[in-house]
Amino acid sequence: MKGIKYTAVLFFFLVSGVVLGQRSDSGDYEYDTEILVGVNKNTNGGLIGGFSFKYGMRIDEMNFQFFGLDLANVKNPKEVRYNTVLGNSYIFGKSNYLYSIRPYYGRELILFKKAPQQGVQVSVLGAVGPTLGIIAPYFIEYSVSRVETVREQFNPAVHQSPLSILGPGRIFEGISRSEVAAGANAKAAVNFEFGAFKSNVTGLELGYQLEGFTREIPLMPTVENRQIFQSVYFTFFYGFRK
Repeated sequence: MKGIKYTAVLFFFLVSGVVLGQRSDSGDYEYDTEILVGVNKNTNGGLIGGFSFKYGMRIDEMNFQFFGLDLANVKNPKEVRYNTVLGNSYIFGKSNYLYSIRPYYGRELILFKKAPQQGVQVSVLGAVGPTLGIIAPYFIEYSVSRVETVREQFNPAVHQSPLSILGPGRIFEGISRSEVAAGANAKAAVNFEFGAFKSNVTGLELGYQLEGFTREIPLMPTVENRQIFQSVYFTFFYGFRK
């Protein structure tokens, strides 16, 4: 929750700067296409939950269609970080990462259009698409004796002593042993657009994400695992229009 608060504060400072600095190109908000990139925070992720890309096209004055791609790191809600004697941290009981790749198609309806040089544009959107889940091993460094350590995927039957865990493995270690899981995703959201530029857009998307896979994803073998994940999220986005 602290991460969400800090990110929200940063977002509003950025928005304030954009609104104050973008006056020379204001007044005409008609556009046919837009390209947006965003940073995501959600209840199934860490401080940064993922990244988003969206390409939108006008259907009529109030309706748009869009294609998008989300990249996210999905966590089990019961994951807890612990500090080691060396000062770093790891997640006890975690056996796998889940990296979710979500292409999707959606529609957006503008509810309230923004007045020139002021105000907020409000719209609602919905999207669906397939999901490709990358299940990558979570490695730890484990002390087997006073002079020997090993780095290997966490196994609750082998790594039973938290005091012997010295930290996580190297970044992307074991990625070559990843497995793939197929699935689908859907989301519904409210979009708030700020700023006064005709050609640029800055805003916030608040929504609900539902994602399911064809099989259970073993993120933590010692607790109940799932094949369906749901989360509440917000995405700070920035982009260009023409």
